[in-house]
Amino acid sequence: MSVVDRIRQIGIVPVVRATSSDEALGAVEAIRAGGISVLEITMTVPGAVKIIKTLTLQLGDEALIGAGTVLDSEGARECIDAGARFIVSPALDVETIETCRALNVPIFPGAPTPTEVLTAWKARADAVKIFPANALDGASYLKSLKAPLPQIELIPTGGVSLDNIGEFIRAGALAVGVGADLVKGDAAAITAKARAYAEAVRAARDK
Repeated sequence: MSVVDRIRQIGIVPVVRATSSDEALGAVEAIRAGGISVLEITMTVPGAVKIIKTLTLQLGDEALIGAGTVLDSEGARECIDAGARFIVSPALDVETIETCRALNVPIFPGAPTPTEVLTAWKARADAVKIFPANALDGASYLKSLKAPLPQIELIPTGGVSLDNIGEFIRAGALAVGVGADLVKGDAAAITAKARAYAEAVRAARDK
């Protein structure tokens, strides 16, 4: 199964932000315990590249470890060298897309407007992160984008919650990026939330 297909199957990309490596690793373990095996480690986490390398070596194919908040081509290359299986950016940078394509690693650049979404797709992005989704009228905006651009895979991120994840999935999202609403609290709370998110995706796709 390809990386993109695996992300589609799970439907959730947890965005792991933390103030320390230990906190990030604890969150990853708790999320995995809840049944989600895709993890995006953001470059804002102290020692993020080392965390990616550690998780990749420890977990192998048990988890899909990617890098988030990657801002440029050099950063993307560093993360890929550490073992990142996909790259996520908050903005559109064509050079970063080209680097990831050359290294055969999926790239999901951020883009809020139809023009940027199309530019990212023409540059051969594997999917486009619609960010910040909560500032763009949420699922209704995603549905509006998909109408003229059905061939472009979209991953809404920003403001996704258990209350609206079903709407995003039904609007045509490949998957959703979920940050603070999932990755906060103690381990038990994160695991319970991960299970709830996974179930919400299944329920939305069954309708």
